[in-house]
Amino acid sequence: MDHLCSDQWQIIKPILETQRKVKHEKRTIFNAILWILTTGSQSEPRRWRNLESQFPAWQTVYYHFNQWKKNGVLEEVLDKLAIKARTKMKRKSTPSMLVIDSQSVKITQFTYEETGIDGAKWINGRKRHVAVDSLGIPWALVVTAANVCDSEGGEHLAQQLKGKSTRLEILKLEILKADKGYKTGFVEHIQKNYGWQVEIVQKPESSKGFVPVGGRWVVERSFGWLNFKRRLSRDVEKTVESSEAMLQIAFIDILLRRFF
Repeated sequence: MDHLCSDQWQIIKPILETQRKVKHEKRTIFNAILWILTTGSQSEPRRWRNLESQFPAWQTVYYHFNQWKKNGVLEEVLDKLAIKARTKMKRKSTPSMLVIDSQSVKITQFTYEETGIDGAKWINGRKRHVAVDSLGIPWALVVTAANVCDSEGGEHLAQQLKGKSTRLEILKLEILKADKGYKTGFVEHIQKNYGWQVEIVQKPESSKGFVPVGGRWVVERSFGWLNFKRRLSRDVEKTVESSEAMLQIAFIDILLRRFF
């Protein structure tokens, strides 16, 4: 598989690397995780021990993945890339409009924690909730059981977005776009607690198939980008925290390759 080139690595290196002497370069560790995410362990997708011999021991790679996940390092890298990508495209550093949506995915065998059945799609698994800007760049993501309604997932996204103002430039968000799955109570909750307007957009009832309505197609495209990551075709992670971390790494890789 393609590893990150030197220029791409230099963008995220200041966050991932420390001054402490280490046996393995963080770039090698990160590339090993990308291998797991993109092509690795195809027969047994959960097993890190199937890591190819060109990389450090799987225990070492998993240790760093776990530390980056727990310490919020992956989210910090994704936030930094989001700002840099928007600046590169000559946009303001933070967006004033975001689109939210969810995607239900099946789980694999032996995945038991925080799972459920999405009654609308008849999927037993988990649900990915994301908020993306007009470029498809994610600004918040949450993983829940699939039986969690979109409105509840949207409220979790709003909490995460509000918290970003302490680490990033103040997020001057004005509008959240969503489909009819986000109920009236959600609209009122967001307006009351965050002061953001929620615009419910949906395709005409007479239309069939995919219709790009009200700019919501960008979130569908972002979900489509994830199709190139084999590990994400189903949710194979034991915890939702690991699921979120894998999504963060996937989007980090996607943004580095699309914008830099």
